[in-house]
Amino acid sequence: MSNTLVVTRFAPSPTGTLHIGSARTALFNWLFARRHGGQFLLRVEDTDKERSTEASTQAIYRGLDWLGLDYDGKPVSQAANAARHAEVAAQMLAAGHAYKCFATPEEIAAFREAAQAEKRSTLFRSPWRDAEEADYPEAPYVVRLKAPREGQTVIKDQVQGDVVIRNDQLDDMVLLRSDGSPVYMLAVVVDDYDMGVTHVIRGDDHLNNAARQIQIYRAMGWELPTYAHIPLIHGPDGKKMSKRHGATGVEEYQALGYSAAGMRNYLARLGWSHGDDEFFTDSQAQSWFDLEHIGKSPARFDFKKLANISGQHIAQTDDAALLHELEGYLVATDAAPLDDAQKFLFLSGVYCVKERAKTMAELFDKSSFMFQSRPLDREEKAVQALDSVSIGILNELTPHLRNAIWTREDLEGLMERLALSHETKMGKLAAPLRAALSGRVTSPSVFDMMLVLGRDETIARLIDISSAGSA
Repeated sequence: MSNTLVVTRFAPSPTGTLHIGSARTALFNWLFARRHGGQFLLRVEDTDKERSTEASTQAIYRGLDWLGLDYDGKPVSQAANAARHAEVAAQMLAAGHAYKCFATPEEIAAFREAAQAEKRSTLFRSPWRDAEEADYPEAPYVVRLKAPREGQTVIKDQVQGDVVIRNDQLDDMVLLRSDGSPVYMLAVVVDDYDMGVTHVIRGDDHLNNAARQIQIYRAMGWELPTYAHIPLIHGPDGKKMSKRHGATGVEEYQALGYSAAGMRNYLARLGWSHGDDEFFTDSQAQSWFDLEHIGKSPARFDFKKLANISGQHIAQTDDAALLHELEGYLVATDAAPLDDAQKFLFLSGVYCVKERAKTMAELFDKSSFMFQSRPLDREEKAVQALDSVSIGILNELTPHLRNAIWTREDLEGLMERLALSHETKMGKLAAPLRAALSGRVTSPSVFDMMLVLGRDETIARLIDISSAGSA
């Protein structure tokens, strides 16, 4: 790597949700820039006026924000730079690297139809490429690039290796439409140059575009960026990731409850490797990430692996950060927000649930005993666990709890003595106690719940059981 400041960019089109494949592209650009102390820029490629929407633009911002991919500076609107794009086309025209083409759409369509019928190349060769200006008609025209027709173009790609394209396979692509508006292919190159982009890291579906875009760089005498075209993400069946495989939009994954850190970890590992490391932190990923270890083959999305990685990150996340992410999950799922008392309980008790949850959805579910208000809604199995005998034993427990020292050791001792007096095992008492405190038959340890809920709430929930049993 030279001393030049590394500048990468993520350039999504705001025509839908932020796709998970696009998110991985953003992640790779972010990691590479951060590793080299460079800049990670965002450009919204909104030149398609019919399909681009403000709602999609906002979805891109929200997706990047949830993933924690902070970009440098303000987002660039490609459409806002149209005058600059047209200016570059005019410079190419003046220098003889582009020309005015007066061929009508009907003439081009007729040429291609005839070429197909005669089984020859449908690559359009404009008769206006070398025409004299004196022969120009008073008619609408497009501006076309004067592409080389001999030799070859080599894309020196950091992932794919050297990719060779024969120049006689390149068309004289349109730079400006007949209304004077610039096309996407021109806009991308001009914006990348003006933004100082040094590394273009994008999906390998853009590989053919690179051969054409290189011609603009050469015509303008601009230094080429370093290219790295990364394979697309496939579903578990080896086919391109789509709705049939499950969630494809980034915001869908937030609503499913996956940890953002887990998502970054999993996406980084999806197509790139650092030895056998599967679980790693952001700082490790930023210090390790390189282009050399991106694979050439499409990576397969594995929901089970994602869930496992997500769970590992939840287990290691700071409690306050976990609360913040849980609140974001509740917003994403249109669920009721937590009040201050619930937040306090969560911070007190998350230690006993965080290592068993793979998603925010599971974390919220396993924490439900902290969030419920009395009287609890009990699942059917919990109601069945609270038979008259069990309720009678819990009634015996309640007065002892009023004077107990509220530590795990003392509470366990109290329960052991109660079980012994009834000639039963403590596990037999734990089931109805669990049902009384959580409304469920599966929950964290009853002692953890008692410690988190505190003496008053614990006793109050037991009294509710007694009242319900006698009603």
